[in-house]
Amino acid sequence: MPLFTLKDKQIAAVKSTQFGAEGIQERTGLQAALRDNINVISPDTMVLSEEFSGWTEGARRIDLLGIDKQANLVVIELKRDEIGAHMELQSLRCAAMVSTLTFKRAIEIHQQYLDKRGIAKGFEEEILGFLGWSDPQEEQFPTDVRIVLASANFSKELTTAVMWLNKRDLDIRCVRLQPYKLGNDLLLDIEQIIPLPEAEEYQVRIREQAEAQRAAARSSRDNTQYEFLSQVYNKRNLVLAVVTQYIHDHPQATLDELRQVFPDFLHSSFRVVAPIEKALEKGQKRYFLDESQILRTGDNQTVAVCNQWGIGNIGPFLDIAKQLGYGITAQ
Repeated sequence: MPLFTLKDKQIAAVKSTQFGAEGIQERTGLQAALRDNINVISPDTMVLSEEFSGWTEGARRIDLLGIDKQANLVVIELKRDEIGAHMELQSLRCAAMVSTLTFKRAIEIHQQYLDKRGIAKGFEEEILGFLGWSDPQEEQFPTDVRIVLASANFSKELTTAVMWLNKRDLDIRCVRLQPYKLGNDLLLDIEQIIPLPEAEEYQVRIREQAEAQRAAARSSRDNTQYEFLSQVYNKRNLVLAVVTQYIHDHPQATLDELRQVFPDFLHSSFRVVAPIEKALEKGQKRYFLDESQILRTGDNQTVAVCNQWGIGNIGPFLDIAKQLGYGITAQ
């Protein structure tokens, strides 16, 4: 949207410009300015780190990593160019990388960031105060991961991809940063274009409604329960019961032997059983991780059973369970 001046009853257009033409560098200019004024593109956000790369593989860095008042991590990617090339792909990779970040690790990251900038603050107290917490609440952190893309402009391909991803319950915002030249001053028009601010609340409600409908559809597809050893289970708990019983019947079975009995192909994404370290990375949404549900193999390895089972993958597991001699009856 163009800007105009109004003076002496005259309206004159303010000339738009580009960051490169004005000598504004992406990292040392634009990023440094936004880092210290982050709320202009992401309200109610605190910067945890800059140029963050807390993983061991790859050279990709997050321009700015923050948290918001709802304890969401905020991945902020910046571009000074005119199309925001590939920002959505880069940010998705980064969001996946930080999704398992713990509160303790967030404090360490923020401490390193403040130390590097020579800022003397109580880093843990600052984060707790920002979130309104009296004590760390590790189990509530992070609530989720949000993405903010800030660029001079965005290509149609990028905006189409972002809108499609947002319909599938991601939270990605596109903020346009358009510079203007007025005499010796550089003006900056900052506008959130996706989602449109006036439609944001409505879109959140639509997302929540759509997710509820998908959840209802999933649950209505197949509610078959199974009787095993005189107990009735749903699909996910049946898998846990069968694997638990097998380990009880074969106390010397190693993890490798267990994976031969219950092959990885039964669940190509998460496997039937996984070492506890791997399972903890994915969390309780993927594995049974209550203390009473964690199992130990004959070679003294602690393992967790995958809890992602439905009509599409329970059949092959039932076949193997029956081959092992376990009587399972559908109810």
